[in-house]
Amino acid sequence: MTPGERRKARLLRWSPPFVFLAFALPLPAYFLMQFFRAAENPGEYMILALTSLFIFSVFGLAAALVIFAYRKLWERRLRERLAADGVTADELSWFTSELPAAQRRALKRLDAQNPLLADAYRETLASRLTAARVSDRARRQAAAVERRLKNAARLQGANRAELERELLKDRERLAGIERETAEHYREMEARLEIIEAMADRDASHTETRLALERLGSVRDNLPLGLAAALSEQEVREELERELDELPANTEPPRSTGQVS
Repeated sequence: MTPGERRKARLLRWSPPFVFLAFALPLPAYFLMQFFRAAENPGEYMILALTSLFIFSVFGLAAALVIFAYRKLWERRLRERLAADGVTADELSWFTSELPAAQRRALKRLDAQNPLLADAYRETLASRLTAARVSDRARRQAAAVERRLKNAARLQGANRAELERELLKDRERLAGIERETAEHYREMEARLEIIEAMADRDASHTETRLALERLGSVRDNLPLGLAAALSEQEVREELERELDELPANTEPPRSTGQVS
C-alpha cells in the first residue's frame, strides 16, 4: 500500500460518524443556544431544535451510508489489487473478512499467547488466501474458455481449428493451475492445523506446569487456617499433659504438731 492509500483508508474509516455529526448537530445546537438565551417564547426555539435535529439526522445518516458504501467498494478494489501478486502477511488485515471465524479467533489467541507462532500462522493464512484466489480466478477463466469453445463449435471458417487448439491449450493450462493451487491449499490447511496443535500443546504445557507449581506450593505451605488450628491443638494437648502430671508431682502437706 502507498502512503496515500493508508491515509485514505484511515479517513474513510472515520468519515461516516464525522459526516453524520457534521450534518445533524450544528443547526440544532444553534437553536438550542437560542432557547437558553431567549427571553420571550423560548419554546419556539426548542421546537426548531428538535425539528432540525430530526431532519438533518436523516440527511446525515444518508450521507454516512453513502460514504460507508464507497469505503466498502474502495476496499474491495484495494484487496483485488493487493492480491494480484499474492497476499502477504502484512496485508492480511485487509482480508480478515474472507477468513473463517474460527481462524480469526485462533489468530487473535496466538497473538496474545505466542507471537512467533502467530507470525507463522499469519504467513500461512496469507498463502492459503493466495491459493484460494488463484484457484477462483482459474475457475472463472476456465468457464470463459468453455463458453468460447462452444461458440467456436458453431463457427464456420478456416481459423476455427486453430482457435479450438488454442482454447484447448488454455483449458489444459488452467486445469494444471487448479490442480497445483488445490495441492498448495491442502498443504496450507495442514500447516494451519499443525500450528494450532502446537499452540494448544504449548498452552496446555504452560497451564499444567503452573498447576503443578501451585500444587507444590500448597503442599509445602499449609493454609493459614489449618496451621492455626494445628497450633491451637498442640497448645491444648500440652496444657492437658501438664494438668495430668501436676497431681503426681505434688507432695502431701506435712504435719507440724507433736504427738503427745
